[in-house]
Amino acid sequence: MTPMRELAGKRALVIGGTGGIGRAIAVALAQDGAELYIHGGRSRERLAAALAAARSFGVQARGLLREIDGEVEPFLTFCPEPDLVVAAHGPFLRKPLIETTAEDWRWMTLINLAFPAALISAILPGMIARKYGRILLFGGTDTGTIRGFATTPAYSAAKTGLAVVARSVAKTAARSGVTCNIVCPGLVDTEYADAETRAYNRAKSPTGSPLTPETVAKTALHILQSPSLNGAIVQVDEGVDL
Repeated sequence: MTPMRELAGKRALVIGGTGGIGRAIAVALAQDGAELYIHGGRSRERLAAALAAARSFGVQARGLLREIDGEVEPFLTFCPEPDLVVAAHGPFLRKPLIETTAEDWRWMTLINLAFPAALISAILPGMIARKYGRILLFGGTDTGTIRGFATTPAYSAAKTGLAVVARSVAKTAARSGVTCNIVCPGLVDTEYADAETRAYNRAKSPTGSPLTPETVAKTALHILQSPSLNGAIVQVDEGVDL
């Protein structure tokens, strides 16, 4: 028997869907039957490869190559009335607080918090009207609660702020069949990790083997399929203690 594809025919917008966790989620959504709208930042080759991977499951897939500058209108034009939105893109900055500049703060909060929040504000009325919507945001490692960060204060502050967004969506639209949740991944080896990062991930991983993007994507797909999870912060991190 062919497994039921729970998201068949749903229109899915994946921000940052050409690499790492974002690409793994895009592929998982395609395998589950969703129609893909995949955004990438710079690489035409990565975008083409992600689209080919999605289409291999027999679904329609379209691509947008655009660096995020805070404007949401191009994404609304690219994918009108999305049923699912996954915001997997989020630049990382490792810099001590006393060295973090005003521009660092502006950039981290714009891309990691203000942009996904503004996108949600724009697409939420349509989801409410259609009585269906699934939104998935990505926090950082251990950003599920308010705490201090010695080396990543700007990045982590922006990612921690996503909890307010997700829970605000839940309070606003839960009765309309719309959910918004957050995944906080642990140490994940992606193609973007350099040798130093991979060594750090191995040393700090509780199992000695960092997570793969596909492992995180399995949990992400379950969350997107589930109507009962709403306003949740899900730590997919093996219990790592940094």
